[in-house]
Amino acid sequence: MFAVVKTGGKQYKVAKDDVLKVEKLDGEAGAKVTLDEVLMVGDDKGVQVGSPTVSGTVVTAEILEQTRGSKVIVFKKKRRQNYRRKKGHRQELTVLKVLEIGKGTAKKAAPAKKAEAKPAAKTEEAKPAAKKPAATKAAAEKPAAKKAAPAKKAAPAKKPAAKKAAETKAPAKKAAPKKTAAAKKPAAKKTSTKKTEEK
Repeated sequence: MFAVVKTGGKQYKVAKDDVLKVEKLDGEAGAKVTLDEVLMVGDDKGVQVGSPTVSGTVVTAEILEQTRGSKVIVFKKKRRQNYRRKKGHRQELTVLKVLEIGKGTAKKAAPAKKAEAKPAAKTEEAKPAAKKPAATKAAAEKPAAKKAAPAKKAAPAKKPAAKKAAETKAPAKKAAPKKTAAAKKPAAKKTSTKKTEEK
């Protein structure tokens, strides 16, 4: 029997008594770990594929040791720029030995933590409720201020009427220079006719 398990963002094909290295998991050597993200299970009868996981199936494993992988050199260079950076990295790993592939339940400690978080949320909701009366007082004061504001808005209504009057007067002033220009042009023509008469 084999299973495909997902842990640390990677997938591993495991069978009973297999030893594998995975991304670091919490726990000391000798502790047992349950991997509940089982993507596929296969045996003599056939293969069962999950969507995305096979429900009710877990892989139980024992932590053999917490170790680190081999060193990886990270070297960056930009030529002709006097830029070189060298860094080493050793990945934290956990060595597991698969004990059993079978039916089981995931970690039961997680639901207990969620239950503790919910009462805390209720107390936080109660606190804003106490602040609401103060907010209503402030809301009661705001309408009074809003009523005073419309009186101020009535005064600016007169200004647009004054602007309209100014706009109607302005075109009349612009029309006057056009008449003077038209009056000057015939005078220029008369001078030219006088010159032709003198010649």
